[in-house]
Amino acid sequence: MASLIVSFSLLFLLTVHTAEGFEEYTVDRCVFNSTEPDDIQYIYSHYYNKREYIRFDSRVGEYVGYTEYGVYNAKRWNEGPEVIQRRTAKERYCVNHVGIYNNAALTKSAEPYVRLHSETPPAGKHPSMLVCSVYDFYPKQISVSWRRDGQEVSTDVTSTDELADGDWFYQIHSHLEYTPRSGEKISCVVEHASLSKPLVTDWDPSMPESERNKIAIGASGLILGLILSLAGFIYYRRKVRGLIPVPQS
Repeated sequence: MASLIVSFSLLFLLTVHTAEGFEEYTVDRCVFNSTEPDDIQYIYSHYYNKREYIRFDSRVGEYVGYTEYGVYNAKRWNEGPEVIQRRTAKERYCVNHVGIYNNAALTKSAEPYVRLHSETPPAGKHPSMLVCSVYDFYPKQISVSWRRDGQEVSTDVTSTDELADGDWFYQIHSHLEYTPRSGEKISCVVEHASLSKPLVTDWDPSMPESERNKIAIGASGLILGLILSLAGFIYYRRKVRGLIPVPQS
């Protein structure tokens, strides 16, 4: 599985009151995938009206401007004491603190749950398609694969990227196009940091989901029809026996 990449930001906001109501602020950010200094990147940015116009990146070692004003200040700051202060900021902001954030991120996890269902495939060489949908997992890194009769499937498989739900959790969907064979066993296999072992979900090919839905709808209609028929029959019998008065003209 891919290494967990974690980032945290220290935000300092300086509001500049102008006639247009714009604001300027700076952001110090550490990006890391381990606590080793060489794996830590320090980024310091200036923003105006939500647009970044100058940045110091520890991997570059100097300021870089993105607008005319940013280029002007980058040249000036790279020739002054400002760039020296930024080159030592990685130690202050990142190296001395990433251990705490790294451990917190690695210990936070949420187990995924899986829904395996069939869909009509797009025009192609296979008549069937299975979809393995994995929901509500954290951290983001996850592995979703398919097995057919115990062997991993490497062809006719497509997957989405990990999709953020907006609440710290993620979802992902993997599609397998295939031609059914009698007696075969198809499984979706999920590997994630929150799981002590792979989560294996087997597909039950005894009846496609669409057919089960059709049967459920048909059964509901049949029951309703029987109830209405029985009510009509009881009404008819009571009328024949004279239990229901018939209005006279």
